Amino acid sequence: MDEYYMQEALKEARKAYEKKEVPIGAVVVLNGEIIGRGHNQNKYGKNPLYHAEIIAIHQAAKTIGEARLPEAEIYITLEPCAMCAGAMIHARFRRVVIGAMDKKRGCAGSVMNLLEEEHFNHRPETVRGILEKECADILSEFFKKLREEKKVRKNE
Repeated sequence: MDEYYMQEALKEARKAYEKKEVPIGAVVVLNGEIIGRGHNQNKYGKNPLYHAEIIAIHQAAKTIGEARLPEAEIYITLEPCAMCAGAMIHARFRRVVIGAMDKKRGCAGSVMNLLEEEHFNHRPETVRGILEKECADILSEFFKKLREEKKVRKNE
C-alpha cells in the first residue's frame, strides 16, 4: 500500500510542477482513506509556510476535527524540512513515509533527524525510499527545466 499512497503524493507533486512550484506532494492517510492532500504553493500562495506537508496536515486535521493525528500516516515525496518535521511531531503521526531524501535541507535523516530525536516526546515510525526514483526524477526534471529557461532568458 505504501507505493499506492506515494503515487497519490506524486499526483500532488505534479500539481505543484504545473504551477511552477517545487514539485513536492503529500497525502495524509487514516484507516486506508486519504483525509488530506497538499502540494507546494509557496509562490502561488505568497506564503513561505505553504509546504505540501503543512497543507496536507491542515486539511487532515480539519477533516477529522482534531489537532492530533496519532493513527494517521503521511506520505511525502521529499524528506521534510525542519518546519514540516516539527509539524509531524506535533501532530503525533504514527508513520511518516518518505520518497526521496533531501541532502541539503532534510530533517528526517539527511542533515539532521528530528523525527527520531530522542529528546522529543513523540517519534513516528519513519520509512524512507518508497518510489524514491520517481520522487527524485520529478524534482530533477523541474530544476533542469528551470535552469534551461533561465539560460534562454539570459541569452535573449
